[in-house]
Amino acid sequence: MKEMKIIYKALFLFILISSIFIFSCMKDDFRPISEFNTNSRGVFIVCEGNFMYGNASLSYYSPLEKKIENTIFIRANGIPLGDVAQSLTIHKNTAWIVINNSGKVYAIDIDNFKIKGKITGLVSPRYMRFVNEQKAYITDMYAKNIYIVNPENFSLIKTINIDDASGNFYNHSSEQIVIYEDKLFINTWSYDNKILVINTNTDELIDSIEVFKQPRKIIADKYKNLWVLCDGGGENSDYQGDAGIVKINMQTHKIENSFIFQNKENITDMQINKTGDTIFYVNKDVFRFHVNSASLPEKAWISSGNKNIYAIAQDPYNYDFYISDAVDFMQSGMIYRFNSNLYCLDSFAVGIIPNSFVFK
Repeated sequence: MKEMKIIYKALFLFILISSIFIFSCMKDDFRPISEFNTNSRGVFIVCEGNFMYGNASLSYYSPLEKKIENTIFIRANGIPLGDVAQSLTIHKNTAWIVINNSGKVYAIDIDNFKIKGKITGLVSPRYMRFVNEQKAYITDMYAKNIYIVNPENFSLIKTINIDDASGNFYNHSSEQIVIYEDKLFINTWSYDNKILVINTNTDELIDSIEVFKQPRKIIADKYKNLWVLCDGGGENSDYQGDAGIVKINMQTHKIENSFIFQNKENITDMQINKTGDTIFYVNKDVFRFHVNSASLPEKAWISSGNKNIYAIAQDPYNYDFYISDAVDFMQSGMIYRFNSNLYCLDSFAVGIIPNSFVFK
């Protein structure tokens, strides 16, 4: 009996010590919450992080204050963003962050960065685009479907099957979305060479336009043309071809012009200015040209130097120009902000692999 009491006391002491140890560890792992109130103009910077590392992050920069706030999602909510932040879109007072490998989309307040809700159950989501308050589209790399969701209650309504059942690759993936009248134009990028056209009234695939291999980015100009940046496939890929830019009339779906790159190196991004008449693209360096130009520029607008340029953007409010440097894709990326005369106004570090800028 005495021996049993000793055992019980020892067991109680062990449990007590273990509890204190576990509680101490939990306190150390607790992520403190920061309060933000950024109701002034600024820019979100999406940092995708490394695949399978779960180190995606979101930054926010105030150009008026020259102030950068990094890792704002985890600081505002106490939980990590997830695995590979692919894109962000703003609708009304909400920013929607698409987390690719985590298969979800977070909705956060654009001023305090608090979570409002999330959409889950997705395979490999890429980009999101709104039609109205009750309807938005989300593309996906591997699902061979495009999701239709209700943003008001964060629910999945239905899917659009875009599997063309051809080839040895992942036909069709889906990427960016441009809306024109009652049509969606969607590039297929990964191991594919199509621009898909979907009717937003019936949610049916109505056309498919062949372009160069791996259409990576799409934008629309002021003249109702779609511009497609194609990277031609990776250097070590078994799916390769010409890289370049294709111009498509969004009314007729006809290709009006195409430009082949003589050299393809680090083709990562393409954007258009606020007035919709000047295009910027990255082919190692940054180039720009007017949409009515008969040829692509031979001389770079911004030389990359020793930078690994990954994303570009122009501020619609003051025409400042931003570039991101992914460095070695493992350490913190760098952001450089220039004025219209290409004088560097600011530079600062952000998260790993900054892939896009979204202005508020």
